[in-house]
Amino acid sequence: MDDVLASVQNICEGQIDFHGQRMAEILSTALLIISGVVAFLAGYIYRDIHLTLWVGLAGTLVTGLVAIPPWPMYNKKPEKWLVPLAGSVGGVRVMVDGSKVA
Repeated sequence: MDDVLASVQNICEGQIDFHGQRMAEILSTALLIISGVVAFLAGYIYRDIHLTLWVGLAGTLVTGLVAIPPWPMYNKKPEKWLVPLAGSVGGVRVMVDGSKVA
């Protein structure tokens, strides 16, 4: 039961990685362009501005459902961050080839 609750909590927290952000941006841009073209063509063929607006609205809603929620496909490559040192008080201390950088 704890595993199910943990997976639901991870989905609700909204964590996505950098690769997921890039994928969401590409998907949203592509879907908005496609829905705009389809809406324009449908309105032009049927000569109906209402149809154009409804098709465009439907495309925007589908794009929102795809891009906005933190789907698990957007968090497949999480970043590994440095662990902070417990004894450091003055600031960040990073060791590079045996010498302190910061």
